[in-house]
Amino acid sequence: MNEVINKKVNFIDLGPMDYQAAWDYQESLFDEIVKLKIANRKAELSEQKASKNHLLFVEHPHVYTLGKSGKQENLLLDEKGLAKHQAKFYKINRGGDITYHGPGQLVGYPILDLENFFTDIHKYLRFLEEAIIRTLADYDVEAGRIEGLTGVWLDHIKQQNPRKICAMGVKSSRWVTMHGFAFNLNANLEYFGHIVPCGIDDKAVTSLHLELGHQVDEAEAKEKVKKHLADLFEWEWV
Repeated sequence: MNEVINKKVNFIDLGPMDYQAAWDYQESLFDEIVKLKIANRKAELSEQKASKNHLLFVEHPHVYTLGKSGKQENLLLDEKGLAKHQAKFYKINRGGDITYHGPGQLVGYPILDLENFFTDIHKYLRFLEEAIIRTLADYDVEAGRIEGLTGVWLDHIKQQNPRKICAMGVKSSRWVTMHGFAFNLNANLEYFGHIVPCGIDDKAVTSLHLELGHQVDEAEAKEKVKKHLADLFEWEWV
């Protein structure tokens, strides 16, 4: 565990940003934390420095990303199809299968040193899910988990029409995380029709605005997600 604990988190709302640019930025923050941790292992306690934590919010142009355990055939568009829909495609280093990012979706990238909080990836994922579940409860939308599947689902109990509202996929190395969650607020679900979302072909996808019957104030939703994350992880904002 870290000898010097830091539970402060630097929040940055990147706004609209190309996926590759955001990925590169994530990587730079991730690498900085990992390098510091390696240096700390070799340093005397009095010389060790606290590792930083970051939370990035971003909205991407239309893009499909395939995790390292995913299958290419779950993307139903060829290069011409991608161009027609003004979408990009990336193979990336997170877990999980294929997912979509685009306008009207809140994408959250926590770049955390989990040794500042707890060393349990399953607990980490459950906390991310719980923050979204609590946010949806603020809108009187009941949501939860489906056993064996990551992310946040509606109709998760009876499962007569289970539908995913938030997808998740993370990477962790030396207990440092990157990638994160994609929460559909005002998302265009037509774009999910061009993939087998997360490799699951028997369940639907939804967006909060469709469940509520009106557009969602995205700034308000972001504040709710931030609050619930801070409550769960017991972190402080820088």
